[in-house]
This record gives sequence, C-alpha cells and structure tokens, in this order.
Amino acid sequence: MAESTMRAVVMAAPGPPDVLRIEARPRPVPGPHEVRVRVAASGLNRADLLQRRGRYPAPPGVPADILGLEYSGVVDAVGERVGQWSSGDRVMGLVGGGGYAEAVVVHEDEVLPIPDAVETVDGASLPEAFLTAWDAMVLQMGLAAGETVLIHAVGSGVGTAAVQLAALTGARVLGTSRTPDKLRRANDLGLDEAIPGGEAAWAEVVLERTGGRGVDVIVDLVGGAYLEGNLACVAPRGRIVVVGMPSGSVAPIDLRALMRRRASLTGTVLRARSAVEKRALIHEARRRLLPAMRTGRLRPVVHRHFAAKDVVQAHRAMEDNSNFGTMTLVWGCLLYTSDAADDYFWV
Repeated sequence: MAESTMRAVVMAAPGPPDVLRIEARPRPVPGPHEVRVRVAASGLNRADLLQRRGRYPAPPGVPADILGLEYSGVVDAVGERVGQWSSGDRVMGLVGGGGYAEAVVVHEDEVLPIPDAVETVDGASLPEAFLTAWDAMVLQMGLAAGETVLIHAVGSGVGTAAVQLAALTGARVLGTSRTPDKLRRANDLGLDEAIPGGEAAWAEVVLERTGGRGVDVIVDLVGGAYLEGNLACVAPRGRIVVVGMPSGSVAPIDLRALMRRRASLTGTVLRARSAVEKRALIHEARRRLLPAMRTGRLRPVVHRHFAAKDVVQAHRAMEDNSNFGTMTLVWGCLLYTSDAADDYFWV
C-alpha cells in the first residue's frame, strides 16, 4: 500500500457487523500542533455498535463512516509547532471517530504516553475505559474514601476500570453482573461485594449488604432497566450517574423516591465534549492516573485482541456480551524500538 494511503475499517451503511470492511483511505497529515500516530491497536467500545447501527452519529469534523474512539501506537510525524512529542514516542488517546485506522492525527494536548509497564497494543484499552470511569465516578460524582459505590456491568471495559479506580480511591466497591464468572474475576480487581444482576432482587441484595442504608454512588453502565432499582438502593443524598444504556434509554422514574432521598441523577458522555473539555481531562489524567498505571495499581484488562481484518467477528463477539474487560483491533505489533527516532518494527 502506498505511503500516502492507509487501511481503515469503513462502514458501508448502517446495519449488522457485515457492513464493516477494510478499504484504503488517504493517510492524514498533521497540522502545526498535531501529531500523527501509526496505530498499533484500536479500542472496541459499545458506542461503536450503536454508531454501526445508525443510532449514534459521529460529531462534526470526524469521519462519519470510520468507527473508533481510542487508539494506541507510535508517533510517526509531528507538526512544526509540536514541542512535547517526537517520532518514536509510544502514545494512546481518544478521538471523536476514525480510530479504526492505521493512522490518526490528533492535537498534541490530547495525547497520553503509554506507561512502560503496558504493552503497546494494550494501550488502546486504557483511555476510553479509565477516563470515562474516572470522570464520571470521581470528578463528577465525587466518590471519596470510606463511601460505597455500586458499579453495574462490572465486567465490562468501563466496569473493570471503575472497580480499580474505586478501590484506589478507598471506597467500598459493590458490583453487578449477570455472569458469575465475571463477578469472580472482578474480585481480583478490588470488588468487595458481588451482586448477581439481571434479577428483580438485586436492589434488595444491595440494601442487605449495606445494612439498609444503600450506596453513596451508583455507576450505571446498563441503563433504563436498572433505574427503578437504582432509586430503591441509593443512599440519602446519593448520586447516580448513567454512563451506558444497553438495556434501553427510556424508563419511568419515581420522582418521589428521588426527592425523598435527596438524591441526584446525572448523565454523562465524553464524545460530544468540546476540545477544551477533553484537553482538561487529559491533563488531569496525566497527573492523577498515569502514576498509578506506571506502578501497575491501575492496569488494562484485555479480553482479546482481534486482527483488524477480523473486525466483523470482533463486533459479533462484543454483541454477545461475553467479554470480561476490553477488546481491540490490532493493526501492527511494535516489536522493538531503539534510540533512533524511527527505528521500530511491526508485524
């Protein structure tokens, strides 16, 4: 393939996984404050499934037919005014779209270094999961040491990140999942109380495990079907944040229950935020999250790496909801980097 082009996963039209195919697209060129990253791996997220089905359109300014919200790889070109990155740097980050490609161009302030302890292809599993969980649970909901937090879909990508972050914060962590094995595996990440999800009685179990008080913070990665239970087991002045909605976006709400507990209900999303907001979040992640990633206190949880050519199979696997942690599409694997800026090898 010519140097001026790259491979990308293109969505021919909204529909099932079969609408995805690999095509040649122009290789992007970085502007003055931008870096181009040769992508080793692209993160898979449930938002990609929604976009592929035509239910989550790309924001203005990003490719409408190339999915993908996160990446990891190596800087291979820098703009003339870039001062903090050089060719050969291992990096990861978020994009508004277009992440399912062999190259992405991003502003230099929206890039994170991959910690030395993390493999390059595993870096694609960190940004979306950890920044989403940390922003929602800590920055917005203010989870603090000594509080209790309930994380729904604890075995998902964001869920496994949220468990680790909550444990790091010093909170008591409760989590739900429909799959017993996912609950067992989450114990190793810091889960204190495993709650079988998908049953009408899960909210009662939460109340039982908390002595009838309920939980201070609920991180809801399920959506509409769990709203009634959330209102039943949130503590007085508790906070509920809705991050995902695979069970549906519409649900009746008992406002009396919300008012009686003086609780708050918040929704959040990263993709639609302004560049200023995203760069502020990246700055805080460098300061607050990277040190723990470097020491291994926060670590990627990767269910499986798929070759990019197997993107249809990867989407089907995500729709099966069998994964514990994240999944990625691998474009190339970094084998070796020397002191020379451009001396790296891929397979």
